[in-house]
Amino acid sequence: MALTNEAIFPANRHALYEAHGYSAAIKSGDLVFVSGQVGSREDGSPEPDFKKQVELAFDNLKAVLEAAGCSTDDIVDVTTFHTDPENQFADIMEVKASVFDQAPYPNWTALGVNWLAGFDFEIKVIARAPSA
Repeated sequence: MALTNEAIFPANRHALYEAHGYSAAIKSGDLVFVSGQVGSREDGSPEPDFKKQVELAFDNLKAVLEAAGCSTDDIVDVTTFHTDPENQFADIMEVKASVFDQAPYPNWTALGVNWLAGFDFEIKVIARAPSA
């Protein structure tokens, strides 16, 4: 039996989804694959303060997870992208610690990149939706 993929969007979807033609997440079976979330305002523009940009990226991530019936507790795998990892690490770790404050922690892969379309941080995750 083939799985049906369901597009997921948060209640207050931001302009980037429409502008770039992608879904915030795809739910396939009990897995939720969340597209990279950035610290964008509702109009799609980047938050200029780096730490606030990271916090907003996590807020956007939480909104997508909520729309899929999940929370950060359901995340099993995280990939983050950073434009200046060495100088951004402390701020990222502070925000990360406030979101993932106890074990078990999700898998985490961090990548340094040289371009994120005007952003400096992006987070994408895979979560397992809780049983109904």
